Amino acid sequence: MFDTILWGSVTLLDFVVSLIILLVSIFVAKGVSLYLKRLFKDKIQLDHLSILIKVVSYSIISVGLIAVFALIGIDLKGLLFAGTFAGVVVGIASQSVVGNFMAGLFLVVERPLKIGDQIEIDEIRGFVEDIRILSTSIRTYDGIYVRIPNQTVFTTKMVNYVFNQVRRFSYTVGVRYNDDADRAVSVIRSVLDAEPFVLQSPTAQVFVNNLGDNAVEITVRPWAPVTEWYSLKMKLLWLIKKRLEENGIEIAFPQRTLWFGDRDHSTPSLPVSDARSIQNEEDK
Repeated sequence: MFDTILWGSVTLLDFVVSLIILLVSIFVAKGVSLYLKRLFKDKIQLDHLSILIKVVSYSIISVGLIAVFALIGIDLKGLLFAGTFAGVVVGIASQSVVGNFMAGLFLVVERPLKIGDQIEIDEIRGFVEDIRILSTSIRTYDGIYVRIPNQTVFTTKMVNYVFNQVRRFSYTVGVRYNDDADRAVSVIRSVLDAEPFVLQSPTAQVFVNNLGDNAVEITVRPWAPVTEWYSLKMKLLWLIKKRLEENGIEIAFPQRTLWFGDRDHSTPSLPVSDARSIQNEEDK
């Protein structure tokens, strides 16, 4: 039964053995990949580990394929010649695939991003989920899966929000003109000094930046570790507001004062709300 000729000199036994070799190579590749993942998950960066696993897995499967070709009598030289001819035809028709592949190699060498980074490409913002040979997958902040060709990733302007270890953010805090601006600056600095994740180096900047129409505008620019940047930015502004109010300093808001030309100059000007009430009474 196993001596049955299927094609050429390939028997049924050769076919069964070839199938077993191929399946075994696939299972071995998966097993080795899982072993490497468990062995190096805390020792190697995730993106480096992913590349290592893929290289080892593909190498094991390739060895299995070579063994199968040799068993069933496929001439690798002839296959190489045929592959060269087919490669020319396919290459002309699939330049974008080759471009994405080369861009993927450059991304691996240059490493402008890695798995887990928060990036922005073509107005798409999110976390890098995987860096493959032809494409990079991103999970947006809304949980949407986006696949971007590597050629686009490599040639388009990319913003990596977590590439550096520290990052700065800024607020503009407006206080009233009748409040003490120096005291406001001192209160804000005390809030920053009390927060453990605000870095001492680089030093946070707190200064009066502008005398606006309705407020003295104070610029606040603290630095934080990139891992704590977002949570600190969400938290710190509210703490500054509360501490200023506790010290009798109010956050300014737009106000207008109306002056009536036909009134005595000694008569005080009125806020908008009171002026409107007087005008309504006069209309009656």
